[in-house]
Amino acid sequence: MKPSKSCIKYAITFTLLVTATLAFTISAGCTETELQSVAVSAATETKTPQSASTCSSGSAAQIFSDQEFAFQFLRTIGASYSGEADIGECLKTASRIDEGDFESWYSEWKKTADAIRNIGDESLREGHNRTAMNAYYRAATYYRTAEFFLHGNSTDSRIVETWEKSRETFRDALALDDVSYEIVSIPYENTTLPGYFYKADNSGTPHPLLIVQTGFDGCQEELHTYVNEGIKRGYNVLTFEGPGQGEVIRIQHIPFRYDWENVITPVVDYAVSRPDVDENRIALWGISLGGYLAPRGAAYESRIAALIADPGTYDVGENLLRNLQEEGADANMTKEDLKEWLQTDPAEFNDAIRDAMAESTGTRWMNENGMFVFNAGSPAQFWAKWMDFSLAGIAGEIRCPTLVCAGEADSLDKDAIQAKELYDSLACEKEFILFQDEYGAGSHCQFGAFGQSFGAKFDWLDDKMGINQ
Repeated sequence: MKPSKSCIKYAITFTLLVTATLAFTISAGCTETELQSVAVSAATETKTPQSASTCSSGSAAQIFSDQEFAFQFLRTIGASYSGEADIGECLKTASRIDEGDFESWYSEWKKTADAIRNIGDESLREGHNRTAMNAYYRAATYYRTAEFFLHGNSTDSRIVETWEKSRETFRDALALDDVSYEIVSIPYENTTLPGYFYKADNSGTPHPLLIVQTGFDGCQEELHTYVNEGIKRGYNVLTFEGPGQGEVIRIQHIPFRYDWENVITPVVDYAVSRPDVDENRIALWGISLGGYLAPRGAAYESRIAALIADPGTYDVGENLLRNLQEEGADANMTKEDLKEWLQTDPAEFNDAIRDAMAESTGTRWMNENGMFVFNAGSPAQFWAKWMDFSLAGIAGEIRCPTLVCAGEADSLDKDAIQAKELYDSLACEKEFILFQDEYGAGSHCQFGAFGQSFGAKFDWLDDKMGINQ
C-alpha cells in the first residue's frame, strides 16, 4: 500500500543500526523541487558536526568534523587496544585525508597499510618475527579501513583486492603468533562459511566456547580484539562470516538474510562436532547488527547457553513505520503496507534518499553499503529487505541468560530505544547495561573504550559460563 498521494510531509527518521542516523523528509505527491528541497535541508542538518560531549565518536570529532569519518576513525584507532593499530600512524594518516572524500580516505589508509606491510616484510626477512607479526596486524587493520567506503560501485575491483590484502596480511600475522588456531570451513546449505577457531590451549580437552560474530559492515578479522580477551579468560573462540558479510558477500556474492537462525544453527552444529568444545557451555556474542542477528539465532537455538546483544536491536520496520506515523502518515498503515510500497521501487523515495546521500557522508555510506550487502538495485529495494529484520514475537523465545548493551551517546540508537525494546521483550534471565560516556564508553559498541567494555561484558559472561578469573 503506497502512502497517501496528498501532499503530506513524511518525516522518516531511520535508526541506522550500524553507522549513522539519517533524517530527511519526503512529500508524497509533491513536486520534485519541493522534494529535493526538504531532502537536502534535512541532510544538511544530519551532517552538522556535533560537540565532543554529544558526538558518538567522542574525541574523534576533534580529528574529523564529519560524523561518519570521526566514527570510523575511532573504530580504527580503537584497535590499538590489542596492538592492531598505532595511534601515531592513525593520526598522521587522518591528517592527510580530505574531509568527507571517500577516495582520499581509501588512498591514504592504503598508503599507510602498504608502508606498514613493507615494514613487516623487511622484519620477517631479517628474522625479527615478533616485529613482523605486530606490523602485519596493524597493516591488516589499515587495509580493512581503506576498503570501507568503496561499496558505491559493487564492481570496483579494489573492493576484493583490498579486502584480500587485509585478510592475507592478517593471516601472515596469525602464522607468527603464539595462539593456536585453525582456519575452518563451516558447512552451510550448498556451500561453506569461513571461520577461525582459536584455542585456549593445546590440551584437546573441552573448553567453553565463545562464538563472536560481526554485523552489517564488518569482517571477522576485526573481531580479533575480542578473541584475544576470550583466550586470556579460558575460552575457545570461534568467529565466522555469514551471508552479507566479509568473504561471503565479496567472493560468494550471498546477500544478507533476516532469518539468521538458518545461519546460527549450522555454526553451532559445527561447534558441537569438535571434541575440544564443551557443548553445554556455548556463548554467542553479536556485535553491532549482530545485536539483532545473534538474538534472532538464539531464539531458535537451544544449545546457546549465554547471549550478548551488543548493542541490542529489536525491529527496523516498526521503527520506520512509527516515525512515519508520528509525522502524519496513515495511522492504519502496517509494516506490510510500507514494505509493499517500498517494493514498488518508488521514485520519490529513491530520489529523496539519493539527494540526502549527496549531502551526508553517513547517509551515502549507509545506503551504498546496504545496496552492496543486500544485493539491492536501489535504496528502496534495500530498505524493503531491511524491514524484515525484526525480533517482534521472536525475542520472547530466547531461553538463555541474555545481556543487552547500549551506549549513552550512541547516535545509532538514540536514547537506547531499540536496546530497551529488546530487553523488555525478553522472558529469560536478563541484564541491561547502559554504558556512560564520561570516559568514552558511550559510543556504538563501546569502540575506543574496550577496557571498560570488556570488563563489564566478559565479567557478566564469565559468571554465566562458570569461569573464574
